[in-house]
Amino acid sequence: MKILIIGAGQVGYFLCDRLSREGHAVTLVDQDEETIERAQDRLNVLGVCGNGASAEILEQAGIKDTDIFIAVTNMDEVNILACLLAREYKVKTRVARTKSIEYTGQKAVLSKEKLGIDLLINPEDAVAEELFKLACTSRAFDVAEFVEGQIHFQGFRITEDSPICNLTLADLGELRGIYRFVVVAIHRGKNTIIPRGEDSIQAGDRIYIFAHQDELPAINYMLHAQNKEKKGSMRAFILGGSSIGLQIAQNMERHGIISKLIEKNEERCYKLAEELSKAVVINAEGLDLQTLLDEGIEDADVFVAVTENDQTNILTCLLAKQHSVKRTLALVSQPELIDLASELGIDACVSPRMAAASTILKFVRRGEIISITAVEDSDSEVLEFEIKADSGLVGVPLSELHFPRGAIIGAIVRGNGYEIPTGESRLEDGDRVVIFALPDALQKVERFFS
Repeated sequence: MKILIIGAGQVGYFLCDRLSREGHAVTLVDQDEETIERAQDRLNVLGVCGNGASAEILEQAGIKDTDIFIAVTNMDEVNILACLLAREYKVKTRVARTKSIEYTGQKAVLSKEKLGIDLLINPEDAVAEELFKLACTSRAFDVAEFVEGQIHFQGFRITEDSPICNLTLADLGELRGIYRFVVVAIHRGKNTIIPRGEDSIQAGDRIYIFAHQDELPAINYMLHAQNKEKKGSMRAFILGGSSIGLQIAQNMERHGIISKLIEKNEERCYKLAEELSKAVVINAEGLDLQTLLDEGIEDADVFVAVTENDQTNILTCLLAKQHSVKRTLALVSQPELIDLASELGIDACVSPRMAAASTILKFVRRGEIISITAVEDSDSEVLEFEIKADSGLVGVPLSELHFPRGAIIGAIVRGNGYEIPTGESRLEDGDRVVIFALPDALQKVERFFS
């Protein structure tokens, strides 16, 4: 397919990298000439320097022959205007990223239907939801749900005192009668591998697992991923009163979590207080340690930092860790800071670019793929497929299907039941399968299920 992307920021660059690797003809438009030159040097894309909301520039970029148009600049109006132009050029699929609730809220005057945009995505909504899930689910640094929430994908850091440290995958296999889960990947240093029976889990590793929702309490307990002595209501601090912070606080209210929301802008504090019924809104700076101590941060179970400044989010999380907060989560936009934050001891980081990119990739690849999640530190993906009767996969043992190297089926869901697959497992019409795939295997996996 021919794909035209407007905006070479973090989301646009990531999409160019991923889609061009999959063999699509990708053209990138951005106003910054150096950015375009860098993208052309590093990626297999055609670059055009100019305004993405200009008909002249879009014609230079080949919009008349474009199949998919994606506008992901940092300006809502540019993205929307660019998509309106794409509609006039009869581009079949049009995607825009927006930050404003004026376009994405339930009462939006200009909805995506009225604008003629197929997918209008607000990354803040996805980020708020992911941070809330992370705050509530053990000590996982990455979480995603598949098959209507039945199958969970989670990432855990392995420490020296972890019960599974130094165990091989074969050793873990013997525990399946008690703990039903599968380790689908190990991230060690800068490498991600799909482990085999002889591979061992080592201190410092980050492992990714698939498990059914019913198995998570036992698995988290086994991994020391929950505070076993915790009694009473969970307590949370949220730094940053943006729409992300507000959504997290509202979710916590609905789930009975005692939360305090810290915002430095006094006028914004009054607005937040009107939107919240139980959460306490505090007018203070995030680095005002005395105020945090006075408000009881040392008794908090989780600290979530979602200001617009990555450095502030990282520093305040470290400060919270230093004062006995059990779990810290940070919003981090700069990719190069995510690994650093992790190494410094922050429990989990969430990236707006990955939230947006995952949603866009899922939409662009519509067809056999039901759901998709991009994994930040390895460019890997988790994909969900539904098995069709005419796929040629039904009734054949998995060991005979020549499944692509670099990918692994983590779970098979059939009706109300599920299975952690083995070589003898057989797929049936209507099954839902969840797969972890390394970058080089993504195209092969999609072809395998097409």
